[in-house]
Amino acid sequence: MAAVADATVPVAALRHRVSRPMVVAAILVVWLVLFTVLRGRQTLTLAAADLTGLHRWLNDVNDSIGANRNSNPVFLYFFNEIRLVIDNLVTFVQSLISQPTGSRPVPQIGWLGVVGLAGYVSWAVGNWRVALLAAAGFTFFGLQGLWQESMDTLALTLSAVLVALLIGIPLGVWAGLSDRFNRIMTPFLDFMQTMPTFVYLAPLTLIFLIGGASAVITTVIYAAPPAIRITAHAIRSVPRTTVEAADSLGATRTQQLLKVLLPMSRRTVVMGVNQTIMAALAMVTIAALIDAPGLGKTVVQALQSLDVGTAFNAGLAIVVMAIVLDRVTTAAAARTEVRRAGGPFLKWRRPLLAAGGIAAAVLVYLSHTYVWAAEFPGDGAVGTHIASAADTATTWLQDHLSGLTNALRDALTNGLLNPFQTLLTDSPWWLVGATLVALGAVLGGWRAGLTAAVCVGLLVGTGLWSDSMTTLASTAVATVLVMLLGAVVGVWMGRSAPADRLIRPALDAAQVMPPFVYLVPFLALFGATRFTAIVAAVVYAAPVAIKIIADGVRNVPESTVEAATSAGCNTWQIITKVQLPMARGALTLATNQGLIYVLSMVVVGGLVGAGALGYDVVAGFSQGELYGKGLAAGLAIVLLGVMFDRITQAAARRTRA
Repeated sequence: MAAVADATVPVAALRHRVSRPMVVAAILVVWLVLFTVLRGRQTLTLAAADLTGLHRWLNDVNDSIGANRNSNPVFLYFFNEIRLVIDNLVTFVQSLISQPTGSRPVPQIGWLGVVGLAGYVSWAVGNWRVALLAAAGFTFFGLQGLWQESMDTLALTLSAVLVALLIGIPLGVWAGLSDRFNRIMTPFLDFMQTMPTFVYLAPLTLIFLIGGASAVITTVIYAAPPAIRITAHAIRSVPRTTVEAADSLGATRTQQLLKVLLPMSRRTVVMGVNQTIMAALAMVTIAALIDAPGLGKTVVQALQSLDVGTAFNAGLAIVVMAIVLDRVTTAAAARTEVRRAGGPFLKWRRPLLAAGGIAAAVLVYLSHTYVWAAEFPGDGAVGTHIASAADTATTWLQDHLSGLTNALRDALTNGLLNPFQTLLTDSPWWLVGATLVALGAVLGGWRAGLTAAVCVGLLVGTGLWSDSMTTLASTAVATVLVMLLGAVVGVWMGRSAPADRLIRPALDAAQVMPPFVYLVPFLALFGATRFTAIVAAVVYAAPVAIKIIADGVRNVPESTVEAATSAGCNTWQIITKVQLPMARGALTLATNQGLIYVLSMVVVGGLVGAGALGYDVVAGFSQGELYGKGLAAGLAIVLLGVMFDRITQAAARRTRA
């Protein structure tokens, strides 16, 4: 017995000494060794014009659906009806603010009425500063020569938000009241929010065709999860004692909901509306790939022709619209909090609001009646000057900084991206798959390993293994850069309150911009290459990672930091030995969010030369014979996203435990 006991001591000690990083390192070493022996074998490479049996089958499905769309009962009485309702909604909103209808050469409400309404609504739900911002922003669209494109984007966004809220808020209330329904909804919401925006387009065009209606339906599916989640959280955050007090007074379930739960959660619900609007605007711009009208279409056409000036002008309009919508809804949430506090808040505003309403109504009447108030005056000279200045700046940058930008691009591409991509694409598929499964199991546990195994198998089944590995390489490199930038800036913000106050507003502003916008300046700097997509992905994903890391560092107990300081630790030692180790959960969560954001942006980069899965999706929209391949590429993107998300989330949970 003593011998047995003595034998177990070294085994236990060995298990204690073999840490998770050591196992990960061992897996990577084995991969590298086998790569040198098996390089170039069983790589499952597929040429750009080649199709697999799955791709041809998906093409046949697309053709069959198109041939039977008006005879199949499922489409005739269900999907076509949904499309008709949404199409009527979109057409109605467009006829109000953006598109001429019938014999009218202009919309029902012209530019002057829209500006007046925007200013009045912003003042009513927010304050006078937001009203001025809204009026100035909407006027700027006309000065850019992009009034109709901007109103088309706004019409699609408003239509999608209306439907998303009609669906999302009731479901959110239900999830907030019912634990069972919340458990049912959570996996679906996780899955929907994991998928990059690109992925929603292809399968929904198969059912609803292309155009504005399909864009709105796609946007509703993408934008509804924030409304559901945040509403459920708001309902659950109402103090239990308040609900019990209402119950003790004899309030019914409906009265509790209408008189207690919803009023007390109003501010949080309004913030959910904010997130829904931002998600809808981002999706509406990307939906230009399925022929949705608006600013996104202008950006896509400009990117495809490498017209930086036009893309910059339209991208600037998207940014202005995002800022206006964000500020209005944020101010509405703040007003809700002030209103709940009571006091004479509304007394002095009511007569002013009434006067403002009358003024807005007069402007609407003028814009409906007179052409001068309906068609924006001028020829968009401001937009022409902006595009010209952007082109001039692009030429100057390319003439004077091409040496620096090319050196940076080549250093990162040849020193990091190409070697890692070669490792992924030239390794046998089963070796890469086994490595991913092993890393998933070690980092996230057996469930994450099983998820990775299923995703690897399905990736092979898509017939796009090599393209998936190319996208994986770009995603991994961009994520490493995001985490390096996030760690440096996040630690600085976490340790310095002035730095946090200075940087956080810029990060908040960056997070409201749709993904398309990030491509434009880096297209000017680096041209149409995959490096452009990687840099844009880093800038797009960095804000969320930085804020998570900053909050994690700030939450390290001050007493622990003071103890380390009193023990003689310098600043570097405190950061590396105390704060970062104690913020491991935040670091893992930042990695999770960075991966998802990067994957979304790297795929959008298919428009500027990123290739791989992003190119496959874009080509599927533009070339009918490649539709099936584009659909399979969308599935491959989902699989990569699910695999990354499950592994990093499980690793975060294990880190916290």
